[in-house]
Amino acid sequence: MAAALAASAIVLWLAPEALAQAGNDVGENLGDLLRRYAGQIYGGVIAIVSLIFLLNRRYTDLGLFFLAAVLVAWLVFSPDQVAHTARGIGDQILP
Repeated sequence: MAAALAASAIVLWLAPEALAQAGNDVGENLGDLLRRYAGQIYGGVIAIVSLIFLLNRRYTDLGLFFLAAVLVAWLVFSPDQVAHTARGIGDQILP
């Protein structure tokens, strides 16, 4: 019961911004809103973990972590670009 109440409260909290955008594409607007929040949370997590690497003076691990973070962000937040790149690689390898 409490979980359902919390979920509905979150939806109602997020819905006004999604509904206020132009058009009746509520699902698309809500998806864009959640994608933006996910990007901000992802950036915050990256910043905190990077600070830990910096404080411990583990610069090589920090560099590898940044490369992995950029790759994961590209895969998650730009699936259309990933698909286009995969098709291009596939066309080059398999004529």
